[in-house]
Parts: sequence; C-alpha cells; structure tokens
Amino acid sequence: MAATQKRTYARYTLEGLTLLGKMIRLGRKKRKMTEHELAERLGIARSTLQRMEKGDPKVEIGLMFEAAAIVGVKLFDADEKGITALISRTDDRIALLPKHVYKAGKRVDDEF
Repeated sequence: MAATQKRTYARYTLEGLTLLGKMIRLGRKKRKMTEHELAERLGIARSTLQRMEKGDPKVEIGLMFEAAAIVGVKLFDADEKGITALISRTDDRIALLPKHVYKAGKRVDDEF
C-alpha cells in the first residue's frame, strides 16, 4: 500500500486563505447571518463553512468565491463590468504569448 503524502502549501498561500476566510466571516457577521444560514445558502454543511472561515486549503475555491460574493467581499473589482474588462485585457496579453511553453533542450556539446 502506497503511503499517502500530505500536500504542503506556501506560507503566502496559507496566509491568503486565512485572510479570505476571515473576510468571509466578517462579511457574514456584518450581514447578521448565522453560520447555518450562510451554509444553507451555499448548499454546504456548517462544518465546511467553519473550515472555510478558518482558511482550510481543501475547501473548493468556487465555494470560497461564492461565499465571498454572498457576504459582500470584493475580490477583484467593484463591479462585474470591471471584472469582465480585466478578463478581456488578460486574454489579450495571453494571446501575445506562445501557445505552448517548452523547456530548453539539452545543449549539444560538439567540442571534440
């Protein structure tokens, strides 16, 4: 039986998730929502919401974003049009780059 390997995350990642979780909790409390109410609105268990608010990296990012939207946490821009414009600009930048990224091949040593 193969040993299971625990996934590790960068400190920056964990701190970002912790911050997002706390912002969701703050937004929920500002809106005077209980854990049960928000969990029900998201269609998840209360325990999953608790993990989310603690910044658990195993919680789906889509759920984190949805919870943030419900409680009024602004992630990227103040409105939908701003996000749409940012997506478009990013697509334009991606289009300028090569479609595939290749590792540099081994350098041939032809010095005899």
